[in-house]
Amino acid sequence: MKIRALDHIGIRVMDIDRSVVFYKRLGFRLTREDYRENVFVMKHASGIEINLLVSGDNDNAGKNILMDVDERYPGYTHFAIEVESSKDAIIFLQEKNIKITEGPVTFGDGKTSVFVRDPDLNVIEFTELPKS
Repeated sequence: MKIRALDHIGIRVMDIDRSVVFYKRLGFRLTREDYRENVFVMKHASGIEINLLVSGDNDNAGKNILMDVDERYPGYTHFAIEVESSKDAIIFLQEKNIKITEGPVTFGDGKTSVFVRDPDLNVIEFTELPKS
């Protein structure tokens, strides 16, 4: 098998209207609304596609069970989007009134990241790669 690229990211949400508004603020546009399958496809000009799956049925007392509880359940904890500049990302997020929940932090590999959460507390990382 030859893998070519990541096709899309599926994100379970509780309130589709609230989620669409949030992801639009990040520059995604709604390209498909499928009420039969309860999936809403959003695409970014960069080529990133997300599928919002309207099937969440528990707010877990306002916690993300993969990130905010002591027990460590298996699952995807976040997705990371490469940005040209973490400083520009911070300015953009502040202008869009999107709360930065962590960062900026520079990791041992030289990447600098800032983190936000969507309305369902899913984590999104914006990462600036080290300059070569």
